Amino acid sequence: MDYSLVIAAAQAAGPCPSGEEPAWGRRVHALAVDLHMIAQQAAQDIARVESASRFVSFLEKVEIEESSRRGLLTLRTPAGDTEHIRTEQQQTDRGRVLIERARALTGRWVLVFRHNDRASATKSVRMLAHLMDLGDGAIAVNLAKKILTDAAGGAVSRAQAAWTDAGLPDSGIITVEQLQQARDKLHTG
Repeated sequence: MDYSLVIAAAQAAGPCPSGEEPAWGRRVHALAVDLHMIAQQAAQDIARVESASRFVSFLEKVEIEESSRRGLLTLRTPAGDTEHIRTEQQQTDRGRVLIERARALTGRWVLVFRHNDRASATKSVRMLAHLMDLGDGAIAVNLAKKILTDAAGGAVSRAQAAWTDAGLPDSGIITVEQLQQARDKLHTG
């Protein structure tokens, strides 16, 4: 058994008042179970983000679709293309959090973590797994290399060649425009 959850629950419950050991024990038990459930959900969310494709875009607009009550994000890629991506329904916790986060990041460069959900046997929907603020468009080199590898369909050698052809550094940060130059090299190389 992993006692770290019990220890965390005991810390959250605070000191045990004298004479209230049974009630305090029940509180610690309930908190440990809650923490376990939270940890399971976090593990699922982390797995979803880890398996998601990543790309950089400018977040132009966030709307709520009338029919589905999902958030609908309008994104502008560095190449100037428009892309739409959906959140979970507004009434779910995850949907509400992603919609609020997207609204707060409207008008900013963001790193989009996207996965595809099956809507039917023949149709899939682009879904938002996570959104990260890039502010004025500076991206850490390691993250930029991962984005470029995703854009190359996982072909590391193609991504490395495009990175080198674009003359990008091996460490530090690059701009969104520099990343787009490397992406352009993927398509011309």
